[in-house]
Amino acid sequence: MVKVNLFSQILAHISRENFNKLVSKHQSDKHSKGLKSWTHLVSMLFCQIGGAGSVRDISNGLSSTTGNLSHLGIARVPCKSSLSYMNSQRSYKLFRDFYFQLLSQLTSQHSFAKKGLLQLKRKIFLVDGSIIPLCLDVFDWATYRRCKGAVKLHAVLDYEGCLPVFAQITEGNVHEVKIAQSMIFPKGSVIVADRGYLDYRWLNVLDSRGCFFVTRAKSNMAFDVHQQFGVNGLKPDGVIEEQHVSLRNHIAKKHYPGKLRLIRYLDSITGKEYLFLTNNFNWKAKTVADIYKERWHIEVFFKQIKQHMKIKSFAGTSQNAVQIQIWTAMTAILLIKFLKEKAKYLWHLSNLVTFIRLNLFVKIDLQKWLDHPFYITNQQNENAQISIFDG
Repeated sequence: MVKVNLFSQILAHISRENFNKLVSKHQSDKHSKGLKSWTHLVSMLFCQIGGAGSVRDISNGLSSTTGNLSHLGIARVPCKSSLSYMNSQRSYKLFRDFYFQLLSQLTSQHSFAKKGLLQLKRKIFLVDGSIIPLCLDVFDWATYRRCKGAVKLHAVLDYEGCLPVFAQITEGNVHEVKIAQSMIFPKGSVIVADRGYLDYRWLNVLDSRGCFFVTRAKSNMAFDVHQQFGVNGLKPDGVIEEQHVSLRNHIAKKHYPGKLRLIRYLDSITGKEYLFLTNNFNWKAKTVADIYKERWHIEVFFKQIKQHMKIKSFAGTSQNAVQIQIWTAMTAILLIKFLKEKAKYLWHLSNLVTFIRLNLFVKIDLQKWLDHPFYITNQQNENAQISIFDG
C-alpha cells in the first residue's frame, strides 16, 4: 500500500541534493525569515499543479495535508504573509536556474521523441515570444503600451520534447530580436522563427556560425533573382516556385550580403500563400515548408502554459514575484510533460493536469496510476456486477 500522496511522488523526481547546491550558490536561505527555499518551491509548485489562485489558497491548501507535510519535505505550512514576503524578496534567479537544472536531469533520464521531421538528423530549435498581459495600475513596472502592462516570455524550444532550453522574461515592450541576438545555437542546428525575427543582421550571424534558419519573408522585401525554378505552375506538393536571391536594399544587403533561398508555397488546407526564406540550398522545397509548419509547436506550448498553469493571475505584484510564478509554472509543466512521456496510457496534457489536480493528495502509486488511470474503477464495477448476480 502506498503511504504517500501523488504530490509527494511528483516532488520525488526532483533531486534535493542538486537543489540544495543551487540554494548554497545563490545563498537564498540567508535572511529567509523561517521560510526555506525548498518550502517556497513546494508552495509555488502547489500553486501551479494544484491550481491555487492566491497566497491564501496556497497556505490553506497545503494545510489540508496535515500529517503528510514530512512527505513533502517541509516542516510547517507557510503563512500567506511569509509567502508574500519571500515572493518579493527571494531572487527569482534560484527558480530560473532550478528549471534548467531539472530539465537537464529529466532529459538525461528519458529521451524525448521528435514530433515529426524524422528525416532531419539535426537539432531543431523553435523560437518565439508571447505576451502575458498585466494590469498597469497594479504592475506599474510592466511597461508595454501607454494604458496596458505586460511581460513577454521569450523562449527557445528544443523540437525533441518541445520544452524550453532557453527562456527570458522581460517587459512587454522589449522586441524579440533584441533577445534573439543574445542566443547562441550549436553549429549545424536549424532555427525556425516567424517574421517577428526577420532581422538580416541576426540571420547573417546565424549563417556565419554554421546554423540554418527557416523563416517567412515580408511581402515588400526587395531582392534580385539569380536563379529561378518551378515557374511552370503549382506542383502537387504545394510548391509554386523557388528562387535564389540576394537583397537589393543597400542597408539590408550590408547586413546580409550572401544569397538566400526564397520558396513560394500554397497551403492546400487554408488556401493561403507563404513566402519562406532559408539559407539551406540542399533541402527539398517541400521540406522547408514542413519545417516551418512545425513552428506551431511553440505556439501550442504558450497556449498550454497559459491555460493549464497559473500565469494569468499572480499571487504577488512585484517584478520578482511575477518572475518566480512564471518560472515555477515552467517547472510544473516540465514535470507533467515528463510524467506524460513515461506513462503507457496516451494522456492528453489537459486531461493529465485535471486528473492530477483531482487526485493530488490521494495515496496511490503514481506510475501505476499514470499507466492505468481507470483500471481500478473498472475492476470495482465488474466485481459489483458479479456480486449482484451471485446474490
